[in-house]
Amino acid sequence: MTFPGEKKESSYPLLVANYPQMNFTQMHERLRLELLRRIQRGTLIVSLLARQTGFGQPHLSNFLHSRRQLSHEAVDRVLASQHLTAADLLPAIHHSGDSPTDMESTSVPIVSHAVALFEPYIRPSAVHSMFRLPAGVLQSLHTRVSNPRRAWQRFVAVRIPSADALAMDPLVLPEATVLIDRHYDSLVAYRPSRPNVYAVRHGSHLTLRYVEFLSNRLVLRPHNIAFPVDLIHLELGEAPGDLLAGRIALIVNEL
Repeated sequence: MTFPGEKKESSYPLLVANYPQMNFTQMHERLRLELLRRIQRGTLIVSLLARQTGFGQPHLSNFLHSRRQLSHEAVDRVLASQHLTAADLLPAIHHSGDSPTDMESTSVPIVSHAVALFEPYIRPSAVHSMFRLPAGVLQSLHTRVSNPRRAWQRFVAVRIPSADALAMDPLVLPEATVLIDRHYDSLVAYRPSRPNVYAVRHGSHLTLRYVEFLSNRLVLRPHNIAFPVDLIHLELGEAPGDLLAGRIALIVNEL
């Protein structure tokens, strides 16, 4: 699906939570998930966190496995060790103003490829700008989401550099902005007889492709037949949806 234009916003998005107020328990859980995300990506290990904070590894492991909570002081020390603030644990949601234009549109954060692939919720510091859409566009999209992905912030947008766009030319042009629905990690066609385009994790790289699942492998097909078909072998315990950042719900090509 393509849409003819995008309006950039110069102001930084206001920070709001998905609930009226974020209490300590909710912040505690968001911090735990953020640390687990960093451990999964290989940028943090428990022994390093123990050295940074002065806490024992068993103490931190119990926290990471939800067997105990940290005190307010301990949370402050963990945040400081990871160069985080409480505001970074809030998702970035654009808060519309009172003008008619704002009330008829909605916005999605534009983020890096790595954030789109790995971060369950989008920290304010990870937002490059906002991608404005007409009201009702997001609400009209239906989901097919696995249980582990339900907790993720649903919509993000990324820009596609020239080198990454070539394999999907002319569907995706250089410097296109694409909207990713991260609550669609199923290989079932969104519309009958029309293949889905996905943002796929290929190694640590985000790539756009048509995707099939054959013989325990993801088959990544380009739109441009001059490019090869790629295969990704699933590791033991991996599901196809684990490698899908989500379905491409919207493509905006800037000519």
